[in-house]
Amino acid sequence: MMIKAIRFEKPGGSDVLQLVEFDLPQPAKGQVRVKHSAIGVNFIDTYHRTGLYPLPLPSGLGSEAAGVVEALDEGVRGFSVGDRVGYASGFIGSYAQAANVPADRLVKIPDGISDEIAAAILLKGMTTQYLLRQIHRVKAGETIVFHAAAGGVGQIAVQWAKHLGATVIGTTTSPEKIALAKTNGCAHVLNSKDVGWEKEVRSITGGKGVPVVYDSIGKDTFLAGLDCLQPRGIMVTYGNASGPVEPFAPGILAAKGSLIVTRPTLGHYTITPKELQDTADDLFAVILSGAVKIAINQRFALKDAAQAHDALTSKQTTGATILIP
Repeated sequence: MMIKAIRFEKPGGSDVLQLVEFDLPQPAKGQVRVKHSAIGVNFIDTYHRTGLYPLPLPSGLGSEAAGVVEALDEGVRGFSVGDRVGYASGFIGSYAQAANVPADRLVKIPDGISDEIAAAILLKGMTTQYLLRQIHRVKAGETIVFHAAAGGVGQIAVQWAKHLGATVIGTTTSPEKIALAKTNGCAHVLNSKDVGWEKEVRSITGGKGVPVVYDSIGKDTFLAGLDCLQPRGIMVTYGNASGPVEPFAPGILAAKGSLIVTRPTLGHYTITPKELQDTADDLFAVILSGAVKIAINQRFALKDAAQAHDALTSKQTTGATILIP
């Protein structure tokens, strides 16, 4: 089966991405062939492209898509040709018209969730689920800090946390994004580029601080974020939009209140197929309830993946970005 896909041979800027045509073989043992109808674009894709998170090269790109089962290895159970499915971890190569994906990394998509929505939310939404419901179970009455509140994960997380009864202090970097974050449910929005933003968090919380900070920015916000936390608070650093967090002495965590730092990944919170489907089902349920609304604000053709990356890394995007194969 001849398909078109994005591949790259060396790490670098968006110009290394190439649209190629190749013959996709029949699914191997444990695999399902998914014909994609929508493909998710995420910051981790740019980390793979630049080599921050190295991949064996040459390589495909992308880890998220939704579509329909076209074929499957005869030993695969639980899926049938024609099933609507999606995936968001454990596979690289979603920037393609179709892919052979490990069956244990697929989830079934329920009625009421479109393929575009599924492709736009599986990675960001399941990330939100383990952040808010597993690492720290956000509770009514809590105040939390969520960085990049107008981004893809941020928009889902702010709505979900508000639905859970939390007060969200969001951060972002422009007047337009501040307005968007407020629209999505942030009670307070700070500009993380302003010196002393962490002092504002202390002021908002009456000096108490917050039990958890969710940080996908990395280097530029990490240390200030520690100063937002109450004793035994959790710093969840799950992204590097400004660059990796620089090395620090663990003693600083004791000095600032016996703090906890974790650097989680979706894969470690969805190790088994049941964990994966349960995480997705929790996400689907909160969307179907209407509590979380999804904005797909950018759509690019598969061949224009480089433009999608440029828009993402230059912070020109809000909400979700998808490719249409």
